[in-house]
Amino acid sequence: MNFDMSILFFLTELAGTVAFSISGAILAIERELDLFGVIFLGAVTAIGGGVVRDLLLGQIPPQAFLNYIYLLTAVLTALLVFLLSWLKCRQGKPIRFINDAILNFFDAAGLGIFPVIGVQNTINAGFGSNAFFCVFLGMTTGVGGGMLRDVLSRSTPAVLRKHVYALASLAGALCYYWLQSLFPSGAIIISTLLVIVLRLLASHYRWALPRISP
Repeated sequence: MNFDMSILFFLTELAGTVAFSISGAILAIERELDLFGVIFLGAVTAIGGGVVRDLLLGQIPPQAFLNYIYLLTAVLTALLVFLLSWLKCRQGKPIRFINDAILNFFDAAGLGIFPVIGVQNTINAGFGSNAFFCVFLGMTTGVGGGMLRDVLSRSTPAVLRKHVYALASLAGALCYYWLQSLFPSGAIIISTLLVIVLRLLASHYRWALPRISP
């Protein structure tokens, strides 16, 4: 991977880290967790998918514990969310300073970015010829942090109930795997936007897979 692409992937991963940390921190505040709980849940949401991916790739310790910029970014983002919420509370205003639509966008953005990162890291690890493994780890990177967030906050994981959550991540991973050899930078943008659009449309129109309701 050339130098410019390395920078692009680094910035993309940072953006995903911020997006998922915000969603995790907001959920922690809704559950009335303390400062440590908010920071911990924000960090777990941001780096959890990448940690699971690296463990499956046999990369020990995971990258998140070797390059502290991602963990630090997640912690600072969650801390900022906590401080803004605390200031709103002190002013007698509702704690939720970000509405559902914006929160849903941050969650969709993280879900769109991390499958791309997961696929590319799997390719970099030497498994580029194994399409199933690349796409599977791409999807896992996208949904892993959110699953850990939901389990820790005692919620049913969104991947099991939310509108095409896992399918959107899978679509992004597939799209990037197919396009990355043709035009890498364009593949990042197209794949990320595909997931974001799918998630937002699914949320707005309440698309969902069939389920049995007793």
